[in-house]
Amino acid sequence: MRIASLVTRITRQMRRDRRTLALFFLAPLLILTLMYFIFDTEASDLKIVVTGSDEAMVKALKQADFQVTAAEEFSEEKMIENDTDGWLQVENGKIKLTLLNDEPTRAKAVQMQLMHGLQGNEKNTPSIEVEEQYVYGDANTKGFDTFSPMLVSFFVFFFVFLIAGIALLKERTSGTLERLLATPIKRFEIVAGYVIGYGSFALIQTIIVVLYAVNVLDIVLVGSIWLVLLTNILVALVALSLGTLLSSFATSEFQMVQFIPLVIVPQVFFTGIFPLDGMADWLQKIGKVMPLYYASDAMNGIMYKGFTFNEVLLDLLILLAFAAVFITINIISLKKYRAL
Repeated sequence: MRIASLVTRITRQMRRDRRTLALFFLAPLLILTLMYFIFDTEASDLKIVVTGSDEAMVKALKQADFQVTAAEEFSEEKMIENDTDGWLQVENGKIKLTLLNDEPTRAKAVQMQLMHGLQGNEKNTPSIEVEEQYVYGDANTKGFDTFSPMLVSFFVFFFVFLIAGIALLKERTSGTLERLLATPIKRFEIVAGYVIGYGSFALIQTIIVVLYAVNVLDIVLVGSIWLVLLTNILVALVALSLGTLLSSFATSEFQMVQFIPLVIVPQVFFTGIFPLDGMADWLQKIGKVMPLYYASDAMNGIMYKGFTFNEVLLDLLILLAFAAVFITINIISLKKYRAL
């Protein structure tokens, strides 16, 4: 009887909490649908440019399922600009292969298909020597080297978002925010105080995470560590402003946690862990409205490709714009507690 009473109370409580019920039943369907479309995409064709070769070699490479372009002149700068997977140079009987290697799995695929295309299907064909060089990384580069920088930003974003949201939620549910709003303080002063206060701890956490990842875990770092810190400080600012904003729509820590499958999980799919080139156009457009898309692009560029400040400036400005928008909405949302 007592068990039945407890079950009845929990059932009634859940039925009254429509937000929890909606997230409980709809969030898994949303994530599952997103994963279906992402994993259902096909990888784009391997692109290779050939210079100094004859038509026979170009034809053989096309038969090996390459998207081949024959050119008289080419360069590494054009490889980066056109996102070309490989550049095959034939000169004086020697073959040189330059791999972009922005995704090591594609670089390996280029090597395998190239050997198959050059040697054909004949078993007794002698092996062809190909000199290799890399635009990014080297022959020992692993897949983890390309997305480990993205994980740094993800963990900064995740923990700052969650901790800041729950902390401000406690401020509100304990009555601290209401008592603060009873004073002559302005809304923007309240938001600025919370952002700077929690932001100082987020800054410390960001520095610890970045230094640990680079110096202890030895995650690849080609560019400037100061740019890495700057990028993650902006990521923490975005997470802080978004977490405090969404906490105003939650009435308990449990509801704050419920935002994770809606706000955090979908962004993981667009950080570069899964290839974006093969996704449908509408999926790529969804990714471009998520902060972690730009954070991951900047982090990968700095840590793996050695990008400079000017090369990641657009990503940083977009992250700053996200933070500014969320902070502005935070200020406006305080109107429901008090009109100043």
